[in-house]
Amino acid sequence: MKLPVDADRLRADIEANAAFGRVETDDPAAHARTNRTGTEANRRARDRLVERLRDADLDVTVDAVGNVFGTWTPESADPDAAPVVSGSHLDSVPEGGIFDGPLGVYAALEAVRAMRDDGFEPDRPVGVVSFTEEEGGTFGNGLLGSTVATGESTLDEALALSNAEGETLGEALDRIGYRGGSAVDAAMPTDADSAPATIDPASWAAFYELHVEQDTTLEDAGAAAGVVTTITGITHCEATIEGEANHAGATAMGERTDALAAASEFVLDVEAAANEVVASSSPSAVGTVGSLSVEPNATNVVPGRVEAGVDVRDVEAESMETIVDAARDSLARLERERGVETAFERPFDVAPTPMSDRLREAAHDAADAAGREAIDLHSGAAHDAMRVARVTDASLLFAPSRDGISHNPREWTDWADCAAATEVLAGAIARVAASA
Repeated sequence: MKLPVDADRLRADIEANAAFGRVETDDPAAHARTNRTGTEANRRARDRLVERLRDADLDVTVDAVGNVFGTWTPESADPDAAPVVSGSHLDSVPEGGIFDGPLGVYAALEAVRAMRDDGFEPDRPVGVVSFTEEEGGTFGNGLLGSTVATGESTLDEALALSNAEGETLGEALDRIGYRGGSAVDAAMPTDADSAPATIDPASWAAFYELHVEQDTTLEDAGAAAGVVTTITGITHCEATIEGEANHAGATAMGERTDALAAASEFVLDVEAAANEVVASSSPSAVGTVGSLSVEPNATNVVPGRVEAGVDVRDVEAESMETIVDAARDSLARLERERGVETAFERPFDVAPTPMSDRLREAAHDAADAAGREAIDLHSGAAHDAMRVARVTDASLLFAPSRDGISHNPREWTDWADCAAATEVLAGAIARVAASA
């Protein structure tokens, strides 16, 4: 089964979306956009998506956290059957690329249009979703819309989150007209207190997300699509190292308790621990000290305090624990050897998430039918699919990324590659939607 994906139509959708929050640069190879939740650019992107969903004869609802959901229910489909859903997000990081997120949303819509144009008759409804605030650049830590929809965070908690200006998510969604309310379909589940509903992924039969790879595995292999086996686990840790601030000229080297010097050893210890795990047990493991806050941060003062942010990821939970344990051991050693005081917290922890074998098989079958090569690989970045996978079968597909660049104006996926990966997505959705 090869469905007639319209590559020009898909390109037009992505290019039109790229105009919302476009950032002009001097680099002719750059295609930058800043599309943050609650901004005018975000409202316009949402408005256009709703318009395009309705143009394709989808029924559109908006839930109370701003998730946009479109449903195609042709005459062949049982309207009460659990739908097969696909989508991603429209928001971006500051000066991000044009494919991260929107490719998945508009590829999902193109898959529906391809099925409709081909006369395909699914047994189940097919849905298209755009989740709110996936990037976490404005409200929360990311994956916000899918986290609320799957019940891992409450609606009230999400709506109370504030941006840098002190505006809450609820206020921002109200301002741009995307807090749901009367726009929410009455058939969708509601809270006991009659608050506006959130979409319910637990009621879906399956979920597919197409995303740019953000690495070079597909590009190196010359493959059209990647079928993700597991989405990496992520843990964020916060290490604090307390020394003693003192005059840089009047304090002898042997009399110092330099928090930054100690932190430099901590950074290298985390790197060494990750490299050891890669060499011995799990090649996909990574460990990064990505942020340092130094106090008092003056050239002529011995640093007295450092806060370090640690990011650890892998598809194996045991490997992540090994690196985190090594970070704790490093701090204990620094206390003994350098006389500093330390603290260690782990505020964010998401386990590795395997993808559905059933949906992965359907994706490989779709690739074969379309004459496209698809290979298995893991995801080193978080995606909404990992939240949805907690409550129903989910699958993440990748399209190639040129040079693996992402979250950057030079992010690029060739238009032919977008269309090829969308063919695989459409075929996979059709296969699953054809099973009553």
